[in-house]
Amino acid sequence: MKRAACLLFFSATICVAVASRAQQASLYLSTSAPIENRVNDLISKLTLEEKVGQMMYNSPAITRLNIPEYNWWNEALHGVARSGVATVFPQAIGLGATFDDALALKVATAISDEARAMYNAAVAKNYRLRYEGLTFWTPNINIFRDPRWGRGQETYGEDPFLTSKMGVAIVKGLQGNDPKYLKVAACAKHYAVHSGPERLRHEFNAVASPKDLRETYLPAFKALVDAKVEAVMCAYNSTNGEPCCGNTFLLQDVLRDEWKFKGHVVSDCWALRDFYEGHKVVANTAQAAALAVKRGVNLNCGDEFPALNDAVKQKLITEKEIDNSLAILLRTKFKLGLFDPPSMNPYSKLGTDVINSQQHRDLAKEVALKSVVLLKNNGALPLKNDLKKYFVTGPNAANIDVLIGNYYGVNDKMSTILEGLASHIKPGSQMQYRPGALLDRDNINPIDWTTDEAKNSDAVVVVLGLSGVLEGEEGESIASPSFGDRLDYNLPKNQIDFLRKMRQGNNKPIIAVITGGSPMNLSEIHDLADAVLLVWYPGEEGGSAVADIVFGKVSPSGKLPITFPKSLSQLPDYQNYSMAGRTYRYMTAEPMYPFGFGLSYAKFSYSGLALSKKTISKDQSTQAEVVLKNSGKYEAEEVAQLYVTHMDAANSPLYSLKGFKRVKVQPGASVKVVFNITPDMLTVVNDKGEIKAEAGKVKISIGGSLPGKRSEDLGAAKAEETILTIQ
Repeated sequence: MKRAACLLFFSATICVAVASRAQQASLYLSTSAPIENRVNDLISKLTLEEKVGQMMYNSPAITRLNIPEYNWWNEALHGVARSGVATVFPQAIGLGATFDDALALKVATAISDEARAMYNAAVAKNYRLRYEGLTFWTPNINIFRDPRWGRGQETYGEDPFLTSKMGVAIVKGLQGNDPKYLKVAACAKHYAVHSGPERLRHEFNAVASPKDLRETYLPAFKALVDAKVEAVMCAYNSTNGEPCCGNTFLLQDVLRDEWKFKGHVVSDCWALRDFYEGHKVVANTAQAAALAVKRGVNLNCGDEFPALNDAVKQKLITEKEIDNSLAILLRTKFKLGLFDPPSMNPYSKLGTDVINSQQHRDLAKEVALKSVVLLKNNGALPLKNDLKKYFVTGPNAANIDVLIGNYYGVNDKMSTILEGLASHIKPGSQMQYRPGALLDRDNINPIDWTTDEAKNSDAVVVVLGLSGVLEGEEGESIASPSFGDRLDYNLPKNQIDFLRKMRQGNNKPIIAVITGGSPMNLSEIHDLADAVLLVWYPGEEGGSAVADIVFGKVSPSGKLPITFPKSLSQLPDYQNYSMAGRTYRYMTAEPMYPFGFGLSYAKFSYSGLALSKKTISKDQSTQAEVVLKNSGKYEAEEVAQLYVTHMDAANSPLYSLKGFKRVKVQPGASVKVVFNITPDMLTVVNDKGEIKAEAGKVKISIGGSLPGKRSEDLGAAKAEETILTIQ
């Protein structure tokens, strides 16, 4: 009996020990365990080669641990991109033109719903290709400091405040609000001081002063880190002498130590190769990989990290350093729920019915409507939809490329501008279409069947501008001789010649619809056309939205998120990253179209600007109130913009946007618009890069455009101004 009891006790002890070991062996799969414990447990089970593999964007499967392959590379700049059918929203610069961060939140929420649904469908089939994961390398929050940069279309414009607001909204919408799981992981890119030239980006050194860094180039990144963005992508170029993906100041001093960033850092794709081929700071791949990890890169988009195996042997880096870097990266996978049963994750329930749903199409149209900027109107718009004859022409009228920009998805129901216009005219009216001109070169055939059609029509809509083949990223813009940049600021000469021919001897209304993602020289367009609409790259519902505005169903309300200079001669050298002379904040030359400018079919006016406190201390707030009146005949939305100007601070910006509100106003009605002005909105950045509260006088301006005579000459309402004293 005693012996039997001993055997029973011995067996139970063995069972407990086995069970304990089994539980310990699967700790990384325990959904109740803290993430840090799960991460460390998983790392303890990996070989060095497996660890390195998990730090690659195309991380391989580990079959012995039942870990499937995972591709980290995915894109969702204005809709899920490069994957399957998805809602194609207007390009990012168009979303910036809405000046509506609440709308941006809705867009990002729709995108992430579709992203999860597409991921769920792919994984159900065991499809794990690139562009099928949950880690999205968006948004692009670089500052569009120079119109020549072809990728400026991916940004929200030239202003750090607007960029911060839109970028934070995108991050929140993408990542969701579940207390445990990320819907998808967003990424702030390209960190930092990155905006061309495209052709030189693999070797270029961007030099930025401490003031420009803290005042212009870094604020949006800090805002997104504060919003808990999951990833940051380091840029190709060097900043102040060190490659961005090996930059001690950017990655360690600022991102990790000062801002306390907890997410992972991903290299731009094959940027580590630039360490030895372009920047020449190391001799080979092993040294590049080791340097990147030591400086803070956790994920390699490229093929350089496998050299970490040799780097360990060469004592360039330790396995412990690799473990620490991998731990940061793996936290993202656990937060996405990739090691948990799908039943525990609320986002696993999203089905394919959300993809390109009618609700999302309606949202895409709303964004397009709010993004269109009316640059000129001599009374030609809106058009009646029952005229005798309309003529639609121009190289971009029936072009799908001008709907999608770059980093786009695909869709089976794209509304071109021609289709949108055609859908709006009444029976009995005639509409004819001919392209009339090529995108960027003269017609070879000299026969002209368009000029007479234009003269014999009651209204002409000519669709001109750029497309993604002329501007964008190196490799994407296949018709660009300068790797996607636009070193010639003008529209293609043949387009101007074409419009000039349309105008000659023709007194009928000519409406110029301009596509593109960047400022361009529209001086002659402005002179030749009766009305000018800038529609950006307006997405799948672009044609329908443009038609709604042309025919007056909706009043245009978009505002320029970037200054349009009259010519490149007004700008500093493209490679000069100093902000002196750049953007509305430091440009003293008169622009063609100012930042924040955009006309309406309504007639807005601002009056009665008042401050709740005209004198405050450095730590106090005040409130600005202004009356916005619509004395026109159309219901319309206006974007009221708040600017501050420090009148006594040296080297401060001419104006700084510090608030915006989109307000709908009925004809004949007035509304009060109120802005809270907080101490952080009144700080200045000195030459050392220090953010300070300064005593002195501050001009407070509120209007529908950047204040100034140029805005008023173009038809914008006069801004209201008053003085705030800070003691």
